Amino acid sequence: MTRMFRFAAALLATFIAVVPLALAQNYKSEYKLSTVLPTSYPWGKAGERWAELVKEKTQGRINIKMYPGMSLVGGDQTKEFSAIRQGIIDLAIGSTINWSPQVRQLNLFSLPFLMPDYKAIDALTRGEVGRQVFQILDKAGVVPLAWGENGFRQLSNSKGAIATPADMKGKKFRVVGSPIFIDTFTALGANPTQMSFADAQPALSTGAVDGQENPLSVFTAAKMWTLNQKFLTLWGYTADPLIFVVNREVWESWTPADREAVRQAAVQAGAENVVAARKGIAGGDNEVLKQIEAQGVTVTHLTPEQSKAFQAAAKPVYDKWAEQVGRDLVKAAEASIAKR
Repeated sequence: MTRMFRFAAALLATFIAVVPLALAQNYKSEYKLSTVLPTSYPWGKAGERWAELVKEKTQGRINIKMYPGMSLVGGDQTKEFSAIRQGIIDLAIGSTINWSPQVRQLNLFSLPFLMPDYKAIDALTRGEVGRQVFQILDKAGVVPLAWGENGFRQLSNSKGAIATPADMKGKKFRVVGSPIFIDTFTALGANPTQMSFADAQPALSTGAVDGQENPLSVFTAAKMWTLNQKFLTLWGYTADPLIFVVNREVWESWTPADREAVRQAAVQAGAENVVAARKGIAGGDNEVLKQIEAQGVTVTHLTPEQSKAFQAAAKPVYDKWAEQVGRDLVKAAEASIAKR
């Protein structure tokens, strides 16, 4: 009996070891990961890190190659989410902004002046609202795994300091391809134009566009001061959480153990990304602002009264889009922020 037991145990151990390897033989030799920005930015670095961790945690069974710059969708950021569902893209670290045309609830994070600080972002992404958003994405056809961060979006331009909505009147700003941004900038008196980040850089350089809005990490990595962006306003009117996702068919093709490894890798890479995105910006650390000012950029810090003027001007946009996002989700977000 002892001999038979040992033989059965040995067979079971062999089965446990061999089955994942046999299943892994059906894995793709390479999986495509999409990001908007390359590794010179915290966003792109998060993609690189996720790929590294996945390879390590799956003992090389899952190999990921990163494709930055929206190269898998012809440079159109707004097509990324559809491409993930269709299987053109296997994995992505995507922007809530870029995916909002396909998933209207993601416009929650673009409601003007909803999130006043980093604790507000954390209250949403790390709480019940974040779980609800993941459920929505799951129903939309992808597998969400973890949150990352691109950061609060600040305002820059080549014409002059902006401290009131009146200062924006007539200025042409590049905005991302989401209708809520057109509505917000129009309400503030500006002339918004949608274009990709790649197209925005030469447009800023030639003066075809006066200004843009992006997180400070993007402002510094892209050296926006070399693109005539000599005036920067810190208004934090909206923020851009990132989401780590996998195509559903790809996800279901992996073993349960490898799925968990990919999830853990996403959570770790996401946490590291949040730290990187806030470095030199949050928690009293203003090293990034010092670097920007050293380049001759005039930085405007809004007073509470000035911020209220922008919020009042954008309130009709907030109300309009709150209906499209869904009042229940917006109320849950407002309650979470109030309790932060």
